[in-house]
Amino acid sequence: MTDPVAPAMKNEDSARGFAFALTAYVIWGFLPLFMKAVAHIPPTEVIAHRVIWSVPIAAGVLLILRRTDDLKAALRSPRIILMAAVTATLISINWGLYVWAIGAGRALDTALGYFINPLFSVFLGAVLLKEKLKPTQIAAIALAAIAVTILTVEAGTLPWVSLGLTVTWGFYAFFRKTLPIGPNQGFLLEVLLLSLPALAYMIYLGVSGQSHFFTTSSTDTILLLSSGLVTACPLIIYANGAKLLRLSTIGIMQYIAPTMIFLIAVFLFKEPLGTARTVAFPLIWAALVLYSLPMIRDYRRR
Repeated sequence: MTDPVAPAMKNEDSARGFAFALTAYVIWGFLPLFMKAVAHIPPTEVIAHRVIWSVPIAAGVLLILRRTDDLKAALRSPRIILMAAVTATLISINWGLYVWAIGAGRALDTALGYFINPLFSVFLGAVLLKEKLKPTQIAAIALAAIAVTILTVEAGTLPWVSLGLTVTWGFYAFFRKTLPIGPNQGFLLEVLLLSLPALAYMIYLGVSGQSHFFTTSSTDTILLLSSGLVTACPLIIYANGAKLLRLSTIGIMQYIAPTMIFLIAVFLFKEPLGTARTVAFPLIWAALVLYSLPMIRDYRRR
């Protein structure tokens, strides 16, 4: 079977890749609405269902694409399993923070975290990979640091939700790049590793009478069953779209989801901005403009 993502080797944008990536980012942008609907369910139970119901979806994709051989080889490699365990741990912590924050009325904190994330990735590249920073990138990171300082002074504590999401996703992306298997196979391997503790926890909830699955309302059951779709589908769609786009294009498109989350938090969830956020968010946006300028220039040259 022909590899469906082979055009990625040309390092060119394609309409198909753009459609995939846009679909994924829009789904992620609307995800707070789903998380708000399950806010009355403990985040740990939501995460367990996100893991369990992602397995059949991810496995189905690999079967359709006939790419299961790579996964079988990965399951025979202790090194790859260990690496996948690290990325699986990071993504589960990220999911947990996100689910809790939306339910606790802190969607703005999640938007801030995902706005900061590309700047943190640049910082990681400089610190861990010794990549040389451009002056605009240094200025962008400095502006982001100022924004975090303002939020810290105003609240009397670090904006731990935003920073937690930034750090866990940043390191997840960093280590995920070193996982020597494809994105679809890697995602299935991660949820397979997480499925054992997730299943054990779901059984515990059922035995102790704390489960919301088939025990409360039919709405809860449908939402929990759907958690696999809202988890696996955008990740798989994004992974395949990213291979059909330039890195600079993906870099600019990644602002779509946090922008949508910001708008939903302010206009639908009615979360207050406050003085510190009114200053911090424009600083972050200014930092992202500086960060994006080289990518935009490169895009226009091409």
